[in-house]
Amino acid sequence: MKKLLVYVITTLTFNTAIAGVLSLLLRDGSFRHNFIFAQCIGLTIALISGLIVTMMADGNKRAVVLALSLPISVAGGVTLAYWITGVGSWSDRHAWQSLVVGLFFGLIGAIAYLLTERVAAEVKQSQLIKSESEKREIEAHLKLLQAQIEPHFLFNTLANVSGLIDNDPSLAKRLLERLNDWLRVALVRARSDSTTLGDELDMLENYLEILKIRFGERLRWSIAVPEDARRSAFPPMLLQPLVENAIRHGIEPQLGGGQIEIRSQIDNASLHVEVKDNGMGLTTHAVTSGAGLTNVRARLAALFGDGGSLTLNGNADGGAT
Repeated sequence: MKKLLVYVITTLTFNTAIAGVLSLLLRDGSFRHNFIFAQCIGLTIALISGLIVTMMADGNKRAVVLALSLPISVAGGVTLAYWITGVGSWSDRHAWQSLVVGLFFGLIGAIAYLLTERVAAEVKQSQLIKSESEKREIEAHLKLLQAQIEPHFLFNTLANVSGLIDNDPSLAKRLLERLNDWLRVALVRARSDSTTLGDELDMLENYLEILKIRFGERLRWSIAVPEDARRSAFPPMLLQPLVENAIRHGIEPQLGGGQIEIRSQIDNASLHVEVKDNGMGLTTHAVTSGAGLTNVRARLAALFGDGGSLTLNGNADGGAT
């Protein structure tokens, strides 16, 4: 509707400008007379051309049809102007002048319209190419951020296995078996574009079981997430860095260990996920060090813009959320 309105206003303005030019050039013609003729011819051309553009696809065939329809449109506009003004007819010896002038300005208008349409199509194509390029760039950036999570966890786990081999070979074997189970699922999901929160929580349980082999009773956790939240789409490997951060900076440094609580709910069509621990609480090192939280923030910004956010707060009774 907006495009049609712009088309009509542009046509009326163009016709009025032609009437003004003719009034200046042809001293014997009144502006009213030229205005009526210009509007009748211009609107007739616009109506017929508009129908052709709507009915026919872009291409050489449409251009040929528009060229053939132009004289017919001008003749129809002149006839309409004769009828409205009551002045002149096709039997007049000067009737051909109206036809030639109408064809001249009609041709200018048609060329201007076709050029504008071509430029608009090229701009649209350029925007599509730019949009697709930006989309591929964001996807590549996300894949890079996502891939950074796996080595971080793997190096830590393998270091733990190395430390257990001499002191407790059976425990090291159990840890490797758990790691193998985790890798089977994680390497598939981590390379997918999306998963659900429920899938992420299932994989997180396996991750926590791996850590529990090393921490024993010093590591406890609870997960309270309703079914509707579990079914929600969720970026792969986005939750694990938050839990890993809580363990590394909250639970591990604390002598008696601690507990992690994972909760989630849907509120106003937004998914809220909370990772809370009762460990050491916030320290300057915990807030500024490591790539985990930075990685999560970067992925949220790339995926959701202002619609996604990460907050880190200290708890009044100890620990962080």
